[in-house]
Amino acid sequence: MSTPNFNPFPVIHTSRLILRRPLPTDAVDLLEMRSDPEVMQYIPRPLATCEDDVRELINMLDGFTEKNERINWAIEWKSTGKVLGLIGYVNIKPEHYRAEVGYSLTRAWHRRGIMREALSAVLEYGFGDMKLHTVEAIIDAENAASGKLLEDAGFIREAFFREDFFHNGRFRNSVHYGLLQPDAA
Repeated sequence: MSTPNFNPFPVIHTSRLILRRPLPTDAVDLLEMRSDPEVMQYIPRPLATCEDDVRELINMLDGFTEKNERINWAIEWKSTGKVLGLIGYVNIKPEHYRAEVGYSLTRAWHRRGIMREALSAVLEYGFGDMKLHTVEAIIDAENAASGKLLEDAGFIREAFFREDFFHNGRFRNSVHYGLLQPDAA
């Protein structure tokens, strides 16, 4: 795999969603997600307290995309234009044909198949356009919903790490999942 090229930014359409480049104007919608302690409980990042915090995140993500180091899509609800969350390849290892997928969704939109739809489209892009061999996902061991999403998408639970990261004042366990390109077919 050569170094990815995200210019022009790849926009992905699904039946209900548009996966597109996050914009500073998305801060209004994304603040709801990034400031929600329930949504962020499994994501080792600080809670956003204002739109500027989210704009700072969007600018950081944009910088990674400009350097072709990472890519994150805003998950837009097609019929209204509301941004519901983020999904992307948060760690790309071109020399190993491997990337880590990460995602989060505003709580009001949970349990509607939205993340499954977005994940499916991002996996198709990763295996097809990026020529990945493996997509990995690393989740908090207590995040059962995320584990179910990954397993439903065909990911295999590959490893369990005890107390390998510190978040919200305590050591947490992580579960590592993997999906090989041949498994995704």
